[in-house]
Amino acid sequence: MTSPPLLDWRALSHWSWTPKPCRYCGQETNLRDSKRKPAHKVCAEIALAEQAAEMADAYRKDTL
Repeated sequence: MTSPPLLDWRALSHWSWTPKPCRYCGQETNLRDSKRKPAHKVCAEIALAEQAAEMADAYRKDTL
């Protein structure tokens, strides 16, 4: 698998003062994704890379 693309989470909208469990790994985080759901940046990048790989595989198998 190739390296996942880096997300730009410098905007304050990606921060919350209230820690909550990451939607991917379950560990506490103050970060929020673009839909304001708790997520570590690295976890979100890995999830995006996995989704892209699954879509590419489905495309190669012509199952889309």
